[in-house]
Amino acid sequence: MEEHNYLDKKSITFLKGNKTDWDELAKDCVAFANARGGDILIGIEDDASVPPLKQIVKDKNIAEKIHKNIAYRTINVSISVNILVADNKSDYIKVQVFRNAQTIASTTDGKYYIRIDDECRPIPPDEMGRLAAEKNAFVWELQTNKRINKDNVDIEKKNDFLKSIRSSERVSSFVKQKTDDELLEYYLFIKDNYLTNLGILWIGKRNDRASLLYAPAIQVIRYNDQEQKVWKLVLDDYSDNPKELLEKIINDVPDWKESIEISDGIFRKNIPFFPLEVVRELVANALVHRVYTTRGDIFINIFQDKLEIHSPGRLPYGVTPSNILIQSVRRNEHLSKVFYDLGLIEREGSGYDLIYEKLLGTGKPIPVVNDFNDRVTVTIQKQFISKSVVQLMDKASQEYQLKQREIIALGVIAQHNTLSALEISKLLNQNDEQGLRSWIGRLVELKLIESKGKTKGKQYFVNPEYLRQLNFKAKTNLKAIEDHRLQELLYTDIKSNPNTSFSEVHERIGKEINQHKIRRTIKSMIENEVIKSKGVNKWTRYYIE
Repeated sequence: MEEHNYLDKKSITFLKGNKTDWDELAKDCVAFANARGGDILIGIEDDASVPPLKQIVKDKNIAEKIHKNIAYRTINVSISVNILVADNKSDYIKVQVFRNAQTIASTTDGKYYIRIDDECRPIPPDEMGRLAAEKNAFVWELQTNKRINKDNVDIEKKNDFLKSIRSSERVSSFVKQKTDDELLEYYLFIKDNYLTNLGILWIGKRNDRASLLYAPAIQVIRYNDQEQKVWKLVLDDYSDNPKELLEKIINDVPDWKESIEISDGIFRKNIPFFPLEVVRELVANALVHRVYTTRGDIFINIFQDKLEIHSPGRLPYGVTPSNILIQSVRRNEHLSKVFYDLGLIEREGSGYDLIYEKLLGTGKPIPVVNDFNDRVTVTIQKQFISKSVVQLMDKASQEYQLKQREIIALGVIAQHNTLSALEISKLLNQNDEQGLRSWIGRLVELKLIESKGKTKGKQYFVNPEYLRQLNFKAKTNLKAIEDHRLQELLYTDIKSNPNTSFSEVHERIGKEINQHKIRRTIKSMIENEVIKSKGVNKWTRYYIE
């Protein structure tokens, strides 16, 4: 049981009577309230799943004390506190923090926090408006301010939804056995005999959907090599619900059928310019995670060399372009559940895993995500890196039945020839060695990749023997240069350019060479009196006598 978005653990020693750090607990409660809510378990150590044996909570009034101190130190925070008994018969305290769906929680001294992954982070002043918008987006789904009777629906859309839910493998038999009205209430399409905004969006009539702020509209535009519009598909008359919009994008855009054929021995392999699974996931993400309280169409721009998808609003709070592969936050929680139960998206937190897998598995670069003030853009490239990379990924995936994470890690390394542990960690957003090992561990065991060096300077590359079997033709660069050759290169450069700085040396011999490797080699050369240095820090200069 590890700490995450919805769970935090504290040792029983956190409670120290009059010396208890109530401000720390108040901060954690504020953070959970501003996020999705969560539980704080007091009496369970960080590395444990149950409390220590024979642990007893002696103060039976502790629940009341926690309530009193949190109420005194916070604003807009609601909690429930209970003393529980674990399976090993030991006591612990569960502080359940409820999500604050409409207002922003704070400490009484005016500080704001939010829970992201396993941390409680302060909210900068310039991000308060963004957090407020997230709150409005959450409330929007369940509002019934249109006062549309639950029977005033599009019968065809209603029947299609009920039929699809009852035939879905992702929905339990218990849910499928509900009556039609019970199913609509279960998925929060109906509330107090009225259609919610979510209900209008999915099963409402066209005119009612058009009156929403703001129902989704999608424009698909193809550009020629002069970036002039040559074809357009506009879905903005509000006749379609999100599922129908997604189906039309998939079925009515001919570009998804285009591919390039490459030879593979006596066989031929077709590589789609834009993998259909990737397009489906990106468009579904744009529909599920867009801000429905912000005006703006979803744009799908098809250029000669790339595909861009623009979605109005910013990324959900806590998600950034650098952590999008591992961080998942559901902005429209109930709409997301509908999409998942209907099989229209991958499970929570795995959408970008699929996108990375499909792109890297066909030799394409990873997607580029940009988070602007008014929109999010995702760009994927049309062409693959090289025929050799495609063959490598295809052969390795089939021969070793690689898992999704292994395909992603192998694809990243293969496209760059050689990567340091630090560089891979940045690409995969892994903060420690243990996290990185979960991505590449089996690749080393299977001898698909090899490594050299230690700690941050450790470098990974595809096994040369495996590449020789595939007649792999990689781009030549200096990233994997051997130590003795690097010394020769540095000696020649410094001799030709006396009194030179580190940045100048790095620029001349090749920016692709890891700077830590260069510094380590220069240090060794100085210790062995091969080269000399003078000055300190950024004023250090190297020369040869």
